[in-house]
Amino acid sequence: MITLHKLNGLPVVINAELIETLEPGPETLVHLATGNKISVRENADEIVAKVVEYRKAVNSSGKAVNPISGYERQKS
Repeated sequence: MITLHKLNGLPVVINAELIETLEPGPETLVHLATGNKISVRENADEIVAKVVEYRKAVNSSGKAVNPISGYERQKS
C-alpha cells in the first residue's frame, strides 16, 4: 500500500499492486485494475518512486502477491 493525497489534501491509501496506468497533468489520474480512477496531487514520477519502494519491501519479504485476487471490475 502507498499513501497519496487527493486534490483536497486528504491522504488516500492505495494498493500499489492495482495501479494500471498514470495520466500526468496538473493533477495525476491513477487508473486502478478495479476500474476506479483517483486524482492525486503527486506527480507520476513521485508515484512511480513510491511503487518501486513498495515493491522492494514486498520482494524482500519473500511472499508472493496476487494483486487481483478477490477483486472484480466495477460496472459503470
